[in-house]
Amino acid sequence: MEHSASDSETEDHVQPLLRRKDTGDLQKAPACCSSRYGLAFLSCYGFFVAYALRVNLSVAMVDMLKNSSSANNSSSVCPHHSIPVPKHNHTASVYDWDSETQGWILGSFFYGYILTQIPGGYFARKYGAKWLFGIGILCTVIFTLLTPVAADLGAGYLIAVRVLEGIGEGVSYPAMHAMWASWAPPLERSRLLTISYTGAQLGTVVALPLSGQICFYLDWTYVFYIFGAVGLLWFFLWSCFVSNSPSSHKRITEAEKTYIMASLKNELSPTTDYIPWTSILKSSPLWAIVVAHFSYNWTFYTLLTLLPTYMNDILGFSIQQNGMLSALPYLGCWLLALLGGQLADLLRERYLIHTVNVRKAFTIVGMVGPAVFLVAAGYTGCNYVLAVAFLSISSSLGGISASGFNINHLDIAPSYAGILLGITNSFATIPGMVGPVIARSLTKSNTIPEWQIVFYISAAINIFGAVFFTIFGKGTVQPWAVQNHHRHLPVEV
Repeated sequence: MEHSASDSETEDHVQPLLRRKDTGDLQKAPACCSSRYGLAFLSCYGFFVAYALRVNLSVAMVDMLKNSSSANNSSSVCPHHSIPVPKHNHTASVYDWDSETQGWILGSFFYGYILTQIPGGYFARKYGAKWLFGIGILCTVIFTLLTPVAADLGAGYLIAVRVLEGIGEGVSYPAMHAMWASWAPPLERSRLLTISYTGAQLGTVVALPLSGQICFYLDWTYVFYIFGAVGLLWFFLWSCFVSNSPSSHKRITEAEKTYIMASLKNELSPTTDYIPWTSILKSSPLWAIVVAHFSYNWTFYTLLTLLPTYMNDILGFSIQQNGMLSALPYLGCWLLALLGGQLADLLRERYLIHTVNVRKAFTIVGMVGPAVFLVAAGYTGCNYVLAVAFLSISSSLGGISASGFNINHLDIAPSYAGILLGITNSFATIPGMVGPVIARSLTKSNTIPEWQIVFYISAAINIFGAVFFTIFGKGTVQPWAVQNHHRHLPVEV
């Protein structure tokens, strides 16, 4: 829904006053060695762990199958890329799972993940996000360590373990959004949240190539043991150094605490008891985020779970090469997400560009751009240089959307950001549940035309989401998001 003329006049009148208040009366606390940036980097490490544990199965799967050794030699559509390597270590068990079973195993994580989205946002708001986030990822770590045992017991047991991993990790984003509602000053949101959430891309960048090397030189079981140990270390650091809010943090400076709390005082509801469910569910800006989030995740999860398979079955890369090349798209995504966060806040703070315009522009670039290059990748044939380049550009441009719809929840309702993210991420998890299954059912023969269909579907969904958010997205705190809403005009920050 677009702004009315009166809404625009109100925003234009209020915005300069708010800018002066945020940048003039308030003394901005230094970023260096601050508690808010400490939280950003520790939560980045947390999302690094979460996504490393999520994607390592995508690479390990290539080595877990009985037909993987033959696939690595002769069954890809394109010629294999031979390099002198030591003998591939193949000491772990292998399994005879067909493509449909593989799709269910890769997608099963999301059946658990969807269950704890909305409860995660609710409990984080009511009881605090620190332990919810920490214990959620700790559960994922524990079940990751059990993955080799579950695989030996059978595909059904492995699917059950992946569902349980998803249940634990499902609270992560809603909990972190709820925590940032108390920690992120409005004009630093893009910077802080992109540092925090790009841990996901960084985890993917590291886990994909490292998993390939671990599979090659050790065996696939060590993928789960090594990343599980990294997760246990994170939980110890998180437990020791993080607090739910600035007011409860033991090491924060008084200047930083005052700066954060004063910058947020007009945006947060003073109570945790009242949740305006009817207003939330009737909010068109929320549904704009839902559609954009669902659409973006369709492409993201399809590539996240199946890119190693595409690299192996179509482009002919070995397990050792596969992880490294599959990580390239996410390296670009990580870099552009970080740079995009800096640019988005610069545009808002220095050039006074309205938040809604920044969010929409970044969403368009971060969703339409990837769609174009994803379709193009399907027409590169066996030109593996172009194929890898186009897939990398596609995912890299997707990182721009991290400063678009992805953090818009905090713009429209900071007090309920965790709950809103739980709602949008519930819908956005559906692509992770059905996307890999549909993609594998469409690519039973592993031909290039079949993969072109997969890429076309993803691109079309991406473009639809970008258009919908551009029409209905907002960048202002909604009246229902503040308890005494008659006292607060919608403000643009």
